[in-house]
Amino acid sequence: MPRPSSKRPPVRKPALQPEPERHALASSPVAAAVAQLDWQQGLPTFRLATCTLREVEMTDAASLMAHLSNEEVSRFILPPPRSVQSFENYILKALRDRQAGHYACFVVVPDGMDDPVGVFQLRQLEAGFATAEWGFAIGSAFWGAGLFMQCAKQVLEFAFETMGVQRLEARAAVMNGRGNGALRKLGAVQEGVLRRSFKRHGQFFDQVLWSVLAEDWRLQRSARRGRVH
Repeated sequence: MPRPSSKRPPVRKPALQPEPERHALASSPVAAAVAQLDWQQGLPTFRLATCTLREVEMTDAASLMAHLSNEEVSRFILPPPRSVQSFENYILKALRDRQAGHYACFVVVPDGMDDPVGVFQLRQLEAGFATAEWGFAIGSAFWGAGLFMQCAKQVLEFAFETMGVQRLEARAAVMNGRGNGALRKLGAVQEGVLRRSFKRHGQFFDQVLWSVLAEDWRLQRSARRGRVH
């Protein structure tokens, strides 16, 4: 799962509180409804065309490990947790960081399944989430099934219209053709190449820096709706 390669100052985290009741929302229209929710108290659930996008839960650890730990999925991202317990620790931290207001983690649950097969992360790069970074990973058995694109568009909508993100960055290893192609298809702009910015198995890789701006996303959204009508 891609993460910022530079270290950020530690943020003091409050104690984890009981989870609030979940909210289920249709995927469209979402902006007005989701904006009424306080995402720090609990992420909304989105029912999409062929899957559900919801907040990660402690019971997701085993399924996430099964789908994200193989080399085919993790070869171009930071190594995922190596055990179910490590995944549980990761999930606990994700929930605490969401409460603190500087992180959100959604999981992807295909229709007909109860357990997740992928994740989407949003992490602030400056206080208030004006600039943020996102990362994603989906189990290889579900590549090409259309899950990524529908979830990615919903995560972008949530980031810009609910969290107030103005600039969303992503980093992908130059050799990661699938990841770079997906970002390009979403309308992300390639801004440059970060040389030797990612280390995996003792080897350094160059990364492509991508960005999506809030105004660009809204223009793309308006253009898509225009084509539909």
